[in-house]
Amino acid sequence: MKAFVTGATGFVGSHVAKQLAARGAELRLLVRPTSRKDNIAELNADLVTGDLRDPASLQGAMQGCEFVFHVAADYRLWTPDPKEMYAANVEGTRAIIEAAQKAGVRRVVYCSSVATMGFATSNGRPVTEADPVALPEIIGHYKRSKFMAEQVALEAGKNGANVVVVNPTTPVGEQDIKPTPTGRIILDSLKRNFPAYVDTGLNLADVTEVANGHIAAMERAVPGERYILGGQDFTLKQLLDKLSEITGLPSPTMKVPHSLALGFAVFDEIFTGRIRGKEPRATIDAVRMGRKKMFASSAKAERELGYKIVPVDNALRRAVDWFKSNGYVA
Repeated sequence: MKAFVTGATGFVGSHVAKQLAARGAELRLLVRPTSRKDNIAELNADLVTGDLRDPASLQGAMQGCEFVFHVAADYRLWTPDPKEMYAANVEGTRAIIEAAQKAGVRRVVYCSSVATMGFATSNGRPVTEADPVALPEIIGHYKRSKFMAEQVALEAGKNGANVVVVNPTTPVGEQDIKPTPTGRIILDSLKRNFPAYVDTGLNLADVTEVANGHIAAMERAVPGERYILGGQDFTLKQLLDKLSEITGLPSPTMKVPHSLALGFAVFDEIFTGRIRGKEPRATIDAVRMGRKKMFASSAKAERELGYKIVPVDNALRRAVDWFKSNGYVA
């Protein structure tokens, strides 16, 4: 099997590439000239330089590949120029699918996000693929761009292209190189930069199982369908308490109302984002999203793909150990 992977230098993508390699796949990995290659340094892979925003760099890179795993995304909860995010996430996905069709690829597995699901109607109940959602209900440029990209993939799958969609929840584990917003929660906990918490919730999944879910989708998914790849539901306080058990560091005890968190986010976006030109620690969109408990059900993936949900304790320990051993924590 010859597989083309985008985003392999990142968190989830590196695990997808690793699991493919463990199964004997021949790998071709799309990298940007500026990408850090630490996560793929030990992989025996053919590296090709290209960019999602440059369609001409994609088709030739896929020639001879049987499967495409499109995992790359511009994943930020704040950006000074949202147009870049839509170009990478939406138009980049369109370009990947079109290039794969021209190159004769057998199947495209598109990595979307649980953020595209219908949390507006779930009210804390675990969301499923069947819950309705519309673009105006999606909060923030990242989530809107992923929703729009997913629609491109689903439409292609329903119109004859062999495209399937997987929707990871919140993966945790080692190799979170950037790190992701969830990785920052772990890091802030390690650095004791988490003095308080808000009442919110999320679904945590072991990144290794998420990667295995991508490969299961390659083998068993139905074109034009999407599958949540999740794990265990946690409130933010439960997650912080779990990290406290693992690290021995204290868990915050002060809960702040969303209104206070929103006020801090407004200040941080203005002072840090607009004045200093740096990414703020707290964003208005993140606080608005935090009003919803993003719990999720992976029942469809378990039933149709053989996806496995495992306790996330081990993944959290691996994440903590990786951040410590790689210099993220003094």
